[in-house]
Amino acid sequence: MSNIKTALESRILIIDGAMGTMIQRYKLEEADYRGERFKDWASDVKGNNDLLSITRPDIIKAIHLEYLEAGADILETNTFSSTAIAQADYNMQSLAYELNVASAKVAREAINEYTSNAQRPTHNDKTANLKFVAGAIGPMNKTLSLSPDVNNPGFRSVSFDEVSDAYYEQISGLVDGGVDILLIETIFDTLNAKAAIFAIKKYFRDTKKEPLPIMISGTITDASGRTLSGQTLEAFYTSVAHARPLSVGLNCALGAAEMRPHIAELSKIASCYTSAYPNAGLPNSMGVYEEEPEETAHFLEDWAREGYVNIVGGCCGTTPDHIRHIAEHVKKFAPRKLPVVELVA
Repeated sequence: MSNIKTALESRILIIDGAMGTMIQRYKLEEADYRGERFKDWASDVKGNNDLLSITRPDIIKAIHLEYLEAGADILETNTFSSTAIAQADYNMQSLAYELNVASAKVAREAINEYTSNAQRPTHNDKTANLKFVAGAIGPMNKTLSLSPDVNNPGFRSVSFDEVSDAYYEQISGLVDGGVDILLIETIFDTLNAKAAIFAIKKYFRDTKKEPLPIMISGTITDASGRTLSGQTLEAFYTSVAHARPLSVGLNCALGAAEMRPHIAELSKIASCYTSAYPNAGLPNSMGVYEEEPEETAHFLEDWAREGYVNIVGGCCGTTPDHIRHIAEHVKKFAPRKLPVVELVA
C-alpha cells in the first residue's frame, strides 16, 4: 500500500474511464464474444463484456493502453460482472474465478508494456510513473436490501452468504491475477458492499496474505442524494468506514454537474482519501452520453481547485479523450489533505 499512499500524498491520481463505452466502439458480434473456445456454447454470450478478457484479450489490453496513454494511473480490471451470481445470466458461473485471473493479468500486461517503453519521458515526481491495477468488484445483479417482487417486500432472491461467497471467489481470482487494489464500486445497495467487505477480510484472514488496500465507491442515484437502497451519503460512509478503506468516493448514475454537491459533502466527512468518477453528463433520450471531454474536465478541475478530491476519472460514456483532458486540468492542483479526526474519549 505504501507506493499508492506515497503517490496520493503527492498528487491527484487518475483512474481510467468507461470500459463498456470503449468496447462498443469495436461493434463486436456474437462470434467475437464466443471465440473458438465457446463457439458451441448453448446460451447467447454477446454483451458479456467480461468474457472478452478470455476470448479477445487483445481488445481489452488495447483499451487499457489507450487509458494509460491518456494519463491514467489506476486501471480497473474488466471484471464488473465477474461473479458466479452475475455470470449465471450466461450460464457461465463456472468461469468466475478464471475471468478474474485473466482480466487482472491483461491489465498487468498493459501496464508492463506501457512502462517498459524506453522512449517514455521521466518525471521529477518519483511516483509519476507508478501505475496500479484495481480489481473491479461490481454491485452484482441481485440485491440484498430490496425485494425483486413488489407484491412481497420481504422476499430476497439471494442470501448474504451466497453474495459473500461469490465475492470471495472473485477476490481470490483478482488477487491471484496480481491486482494492487480491490475496488468495490457502483454501490447502490450497501448490504451488498458489506458482503464484499466481509469477503475481502475473510479471504486475507484465511490465506494469511498481506491485505490489499480497498477502494469503495458508491452511487447516488438521483437528486434526493440517496443510494437506491435509501441511504444518505453520510449514512453510506458511516456504514462502510469500518473497512478502513484507502478511499471512499462516488461514481456512475450522475454527471459531474449533478455529483458536485455530494463530492463536496464527502470531502468534509471522509477521514480517508476521496475519489470521484462521474458519467459524461446524463444520457439523452437515446441513451447516449453527449458531454464533451473538455466539459467534464472543467467540472473536475473545479473539484480539484476546491480541494475535494484525491482520485478522479470517468464512468459511463467517458473515453480516453475525457481522461486526457481531466488529467491535464487537475495536474496543477494539490490533492485533498486528509482531515485530522478528533477522537472522543
